[in-house]
Amino acid sequence: MTQVRVDGDSHPLTFIFAHGAGADMDHEFMAAVAAGLAQRGIKVVRFNFPYMVKRSEDGKRRPPDRAPKLLDAYQAVLAEYATGPVVIGGKSMGGRMASLLSEHSHVAGIACLGFPFHPPGKPEKFKGDHLATMPKPCLILQGERDTFGPRDEFADFTFSDQIEVSFLPDGDHSFKPRKASGHTEAGNIALAVERLSQFIKEVYDAK
Repeated sequence: MTQVRVDGDSHPLTFIFAHGAGADMDHEFMAAVAAGLAQRGIKVVRFNFPYMVKRSEDGKRRPPDRAPKLLDAYQAVLAEYATGPVVIGGKSMGGRMASLLSEHSHVAGIACLGFPFHPPGKPEKFKGDHLATMPKPCLILQGERDTFGPRDEFADFTFSDQIEVSFLPDGDHSFKPRKASGHTEAGNIALAVERLSQFIKEVYDAK
C-alpha cells in the first residue's frame, strides 16, 4: 500500500516527488515545494514509501526499506500516474532513488533536491557513481553547506553532460542558511521552486 497526495491535479505537467529518509510526504519542506510548483502550473504527486506508511499507522520510527523495495514502490506510483513522459525526483534519499530509475521508459527527466552523495563526514562512502553515466536530463539542487555533499567537493565528482547543478546560497541539506548569511530558508526554497519549475518545463518542451 502506498499513500499518495496530489497538488495541482488539473495541471498538464507532472512531477512525481519522493520524500527523504527521515520525513514523510507531508513534511513542511515537501509541502512547500509541492505548493510552489502547483502555483506554477505543475501537478505534483507526493507519496510515502512503505516504511513511512507503517509509521503513519503505528507511530513507530523505523529505518528506510532496502533500495529494491523503495524502487518497487516508486515504480508502482509511476505505473499509476505516468501516462506519458514525466519528470521524477525527490528530497535526499527520494532523489537518489529517482536517479536510479533513469532507464524507465516514462521518465523524461530527474530532479534531486539535496542529493546524498555520502553520509556526513564519510566522503569515502560515495553514492553517486551512476551520475557519471546519467542518460537523461537531471537537475541537482544542492545547499552550498550540505554535509551530504557540500559545494567544495563538487570539483571531485564526475557527472554526465546531462546533469545540471544549481546551488542554494549558504544552504544546508534542507536548504536552510545561517542567519548571518543574509539569506533565508523561505528565500532558498522559493529559489529552488523557481529553478525546479523551469527545469520541469524545459524537459516537457523538449518532448
